[in-house]
Amino acid sequence: MVHEERILRDPQICGGEPVFRGTRVTLRTVLASLASGDSVEEILADFPVLKTEDVQAAIQFAAASASEDLPSPPTPQIERPAPPQSR
Repeated sequence: MVHEERILRDPQICGGEPVFRGTRVTLRTVLASLASGDSVEEILADFPVLKTEDVQAAIQFAAASASEDLPSPPTPQIERPAPPQSR
C-alpha cells in the first residue's frame, strides 16, 4: 500500500491539510491520536469512516516524512594511532 492512494491534499478540503480520501478526517488528527497512545481499534471507533488501511497509511506517511526531514547523522571518523617511529 502506498500512502498517496489513501491521503490527499486538496485546497478545497480542510484548507489543503492532508485528509483521508473521501473524508474530512485529517492526517494530523489520526497521528495525534496514535501519539497519545490510542489503538487502531480506538481510532476506527472514533472515526467510523476510516479503515485500518487509512491508519497504516498515516504511519507510513509519518515514516516517509521523518526520513525526508531528519538530517542524516555525520559519518564517524575513525582515528588510527600513528605508526611507531623508528630509532
